[in-house]
Amino acid sequence: MWAGAIRAVSELKPRAFLFENVKGLVRKAFADYLSYVLLHLEWPNMAPRKDEPWQEHLVRLRRHHASQGLGNQGLRYKVTSHQVNAADHGAPQKRERVILIGFRSDLDISWDFPSPTHSRERLLWDKWGTGDYWERHKVPRNMRGQPGPNDARLIERLQARGMSPHSLPWVTVRDAIVDLPRPTRSEKGGISCHVFQPGARVYVGHTGSPPDEPAKALKAGDHGVPGGENMIAHPNGKVRYFTVRESARLQGFPDEYRFPWAWTVAMRQLGNAVPVQLAKALATSIADALGSQDSRERQAA
Repeated sequence: MWAGAIRAVSELKPRAFLFENVKGLVRKAFADYLSYVLLHLEWPNMAPRKDEPWQEHLVRLRRHHASQGLGNQGLRYKVTSHQVNAADHGAPQKRERVILIGFRSDLDISWDFPSPTHSRERLLWDKWGTGDYWERHKVPRNMRGQPGPNDARLIERLQARGMSPHSLPWVTVRDAIVDLPRPTRSEKGGISCHVFQPGARVYVGHTGSPPDEPAKALKAGDHGVPGGENMIAHPNGKVRYFTVRESARLQGFPDEYRFPWAWTVAMRQLGNAVPVQLAKALATSIADALGSQDSRERQAA
């Protein structure tokens, strides 16, 4: 899909672009390919020749980039890539992704990736430092579990400093779905898309999401690999699939959104989505940068 994405940038010449991909793109095995994607996005008009392998195209792109000060540069973008966890921006889901963002170079925009607003450390503090999390949800003490050794040491250090982390806590599964009733066997008379789906079970690599953490990344499917971790794992060991409505909340969609398809199709759509909270943080930051550029141009006119 990258060839089509880069062609779209070349033809539309947007002032800015944003692309999202799985975190596997930053694996060492893909280092050259990621370099190729970033460099081709920087110079989108430098298309590959007919039947030219991407490796050979990468060599030409690097040669062109090295001589960028010579002659007509053509369409160019300032491109950056970032690995991000959606939970750090308020999504109730540990969804790690790679974000590629570019601004057209003629705009002379200086831009920084938005800073995280939420943290795991603050969630740990609210659980084990103050207990506010458990009290807010009225979770009995015998259902709270215990922090792991490393988490306990972190809490001790924070207590010694007499301060909590300067951020909001990660949003948990419980935070996201606590006000929803038990799923019903049919949607008739119940909440839209909040229907029980049978068949959930635990197996290797498929254990579900604890309620008091952000969910594991929703996947675009229902069973096995790649569609696996779309379950809630209760403290008593029981598991069940997230309903479509619960999954929509984990992705940040409002309850007004309806998914008029079978569960498997709806979960595929949701598993392929970008969490709304992360999309909003990025889009707002990009819009602010473009708005500032517009303001400077108006003042200079």
